[in-house]
Amino acid sequence: MTLFEKIIARQIPADIVYEDDQVLAFRDIKPQAPTHILIIPKRHVTRVNEAQSGDAALLGHLLLKAAEVARAAGLGETGYRLVINNGPDGGETVPHLHCHLLGGRPLCWPPG
Repeated sequence: MTLFEKIIARQIPADIVYEDDQVLAFRDIKPQAPTHILIIPKRHVTRVNEAQSGDAALLGHLLLKAAEVARAAGLGETGYRLVINNGPDGGETVPHLHCHLLGGRPLCWPPG
């Protein structure tokens, strides 16, 4: 069971900011920006690279809810970044698909 599955099951506490039947959003415990929220599907999908066509509706829902969470966090007007890491070389540390919502300050590109 991954760390995120334990958060979904409420075995590990988290600062939850949004939840519905498909996704859960909570504050990152090591924020990389003033606002750093993780949005995860409740159904386990390991990573984008392993997603199947049957996951399309869930992936779309995940992105739409990320935008909703961003607006609720006050980032809709100023802007924000959505990041999905894929695999160890992509920065993935938890093998459960998740989207990082980063904002609250100007973000540079490429990230440093």
